[in-house]
Amino acid sequence: MRRSVLACFPALLFAALPALAHHSFAAEYDSKKPIKLTGTVTKVEWLNPHIYYYVDVKDDAGKITNFAVEGGTPNQLYRQGWRKDSLRVGDVVTVQGFRAKDGANHVNGRMVILADGTRVFGGSSDDGGPAAESYERSGDRKGER
Repeated sequence: MRRSVLACFPALLFAALPALAHHSFAAEYDSKKPIKLTGTVTKVEWLNPHIYYYVDVKDDAGKITNFAVEGGTPNQLYRQGWRKDSLRVGDVVTVQGFRAKDGANHVNGRMVILADGTRVFGGSSDDGGPAAESYERSGDRKGER
């Protein structure tokens, strides 16, 4: 009996790891630091638990800063119409979201405005971040996918 309990322990430990790695909006981002960026997509990572894409943003002085933007989960975004090719390297986009608490160039992306003007909801509706519930309740998704 003791041997079977010990054999099950590693499986239980590994099963809990993804839950430990997941974080809430409030743990990493500041709802009082909204940010709007326009720039060129340099990289897209369509991975669990969240997608990430990277955007080069040029300031008024011409200095380029690369921002890491966290989106929702691949499954959640896929159900909203996103596909792996929805964002491509070289696309010019505008991202609205919230900055990391530590001031790093890390953003929780809520809305992406594509070059053609299409607005795409990019956050997770269940992560507790700002506007997550109001977006889901609004039902006003005209022009969005």
